[in-house]
Amino acid sequence: MVVVSPTMAAEKPKKRCSGEAMEFVEEMRFVAMKLHTRDQAKEGEKEPEGPPLAKWDPSIVGYLRFLVDSKLVYDTIERIVDKAVFPEYAEFRNTGLERSESLAKDLKWFKEQGHIIPELSAPGVSYAHYLEELSEKDPQAYLCHFYNIYFAHTAGGRMIGRKVAEKILNKKELEYYNWDGDLSQLLQNVREKLNRVAESWTREEKNHCLEETEKSFKFSGDILYLILS
Repeated sequence: MVVVSPTMAAEKPKKRCSGEAMEFVEEMRFVAMKLHTRDQAKEGEKEPEGPPLAKWDPSIVGYLRFLVDSKLVYDTIERIVDKAVFPEYAEFRNTGLERSESLAKDLKWFKEQGHIIPELSAPGVSYAHYLEELSEKDPQAYLCHFYNIYFAHTAGGRMIGRKVAEKILNKKELEYYNWDGDLSQLLQNVREKLNRVAESWTREEKNHCLEETEKSFKFSGDILYLILS
């Protein structure tokens, strides 16, 4: 199965001067790159677990399951930052990357086309529950998921959206893959906020955040796999 991360398109490594310290978001990106397969990224170290994207055979039903579960995850993330149990979460309100409203519009469109919107599936419910619990006690680990979810969607997620649209939606572009404003600037704003928040973390806390990356990939991959169900 193809799992995409923040690194397949939208995010490029920052050029640093000799001796300049690596910013924390670059560390996050570096760790995520290693979780790719070699055919996805030259830094990838994982063995492929399924067919390449070009050979996917998606269905409308499976894609709707993916969208429904994705919306639950974004609903959960947006609720967590609004609630801001930890004050640093409030930094990530209204970033312009939010997807819940866009997904609601897309699901409404599918319903108007006569499709039945499926119930939530286990992958989305499990991930949302995990994020809720994590956010209450572990801000470093939670922000790892926040970063990977949003940045992955703007990169490899868009690529998958185009491929699926070509195969089953007559190339219709969903609202899920459109943002208001300059996406690159929206991403840069969030990078800066993440770097600023991480400045107050110890090295151990930063490492703890990075160690959560693989778990983020696993949860997101389970939801992505619904496209083929």
